[in-house]
Amino acid sequence: MSGPSAPLRPWVWLGIPALMAMAATLVAAIPLRFLGLRLPEPVIPMVLAFAWPIIRPSLLGPFALLLVGLFLDLFWNGPLGFWAFALLSVYSITFLIRNLIAGQAVRVLFACYGGLSLAVFLIAYLRLAIRSDAPPDLVPITINAICTLALFPIAHHLIERFEDADIRFR
Repeated sequence: MSGPSAPLRPWVWLGIPALMAMAATLVAAIPLRFLGLRLPEPVIPMVLAFAWPIIRPSLLGPFALLLVGLFLDLFWNGPLGFWAFALLSVYSITFLIRNLIAGQAVRVLFACYGGLSLAVFLIAYLRLAIRSDAPPDLVPITINAICTLALFPIAHHLIERFEDADIRFR
């Protein structure tokens, strides 16, 4: 259990969540169909990119996000570096506004998470539209964006659990 006097071990707040996000990405990609539709594939590491700079700014967080983003690029067969850049961008912006949103109401945190997530999906859509002959279908992208937004309670749980674990950054 983490508390103000307990040391914050990087493996607990970085390593385990990163491995869980990658495992959940693999599980979400299982080709199951429900009512003829594929299951959505949310960008699960978006939760980490938002929560980690609020919990504790560190050089380990961006490095872990770089690795997770490269995993997403390879797994989804996308251009190498796209998701790594997207996750690092979310981390960077959250880090910049950290002092404004830390300790705020849940709706403020959700608004920030939602705005950053939707911006990443918009950039991903525009990138796909520019690089392909026809623009991608908006329905699956919208469903994936909504499912990514629905992951906010996990980010909030991480923030609540670890936010006070290291008082050096308060």
